[in-house]
Amino acid sequence: MFIDTSSLEGTVRGGIKDSLRFDEDLQVPTHRERNAREGEGRLWSVTTATMDEKAARVLIVEDERTLAGMVAAYLSRAGYTTSIVCSGTEAVLAVQEQSPDVVLLDLGLPGLDGIEVCRQIRTFSDCYVIVVTARKDEVDKLVGLSVGADDYVTKPFDVRELVARVQAVLRRPRAGIAARIYKQEPVWVFGDLRIDSAGRQVHLGGQPLALTPTERDLLIALAAHPGMAFTRRQLIEDVWGQGWVGDEHLVDVHIAHLRKKLNDDPDTGRYVATVRGVGYRMGRG
Repeated sequence: MFIDTSSLEGTVRGGIKDSLRFDEDLQVPTHRERNAREGEGRLWSVTTATMDEKAARVLIVEDERTLAGMVAAYLSRAGYTTSIVCSGTEAVLAVQEQSPDVVLLDLGLPGLDGIEVCRQIRTFSDCYVIVVTARKDEVDKLVGLSVGADDYVTKPFDVRELVARVQAVLRRPRAGIAARIYKQEPVWVFGDLRIDSAGRQVHLGGQPLALTPTERDLLIALAAHPGMAFTRRQLIEDVWGQGWVGDEHLVDVHIAHLRKKLNDDPDTGRYVATVRGVGYRMGRG
């Protein structure tokens, strides 16, 4: 069942603070306030969406309706179009019908859980998926990333951080190494691997490779400087953004999943090589 988010703005009921921290008086900051915040280095500083971002659609998949309504209200204030579904089955159908740009996916759904929802979404969509999980469920977080999620947020969370994570993933194609090199050298070839950065396409052995946006962005970042060894932090800054805060081993999970799709042995690193004590670099192919 789809929920009209307009009627839920500002709604607060008992129990929601177990999952969400929020400020009832929080308003979208003015231009002056945003300028004053520049350089703070905190991801969750909320800004209004840019002209390109205002068209972005965010699907919220959460069975706790009050929590979902509050998240939708803050995203709407930031300029995004939102919709809510409360079950895994509805989520898969909504992604097919609405083609959202971002899906906020609670892993603890009844029936079809968030892990299976993410797995099914990845069979037909490359939208950004941010999973939401309880802080104690470290295994769920890693499994969620392994089936194609792009980022994660743990409960309890600051709603402003969640909005900022949405802003960060939507800005990825225009930030970091990948965006800076599009017009300079849009295609790289490493053996059987062909990476078209401008077209956002990757081919292996002449066949298109189905990668998530995060996997594709990591590969482009590495390919842009094939002789450079990247630390986890450097890859996070180029793919997730300089203000991203969290466990840097997130990179390892995505690299492992990328290698699996490339049929790449981590011991030899034909396409993605491990540099011990540093991080990763592009392989020779």
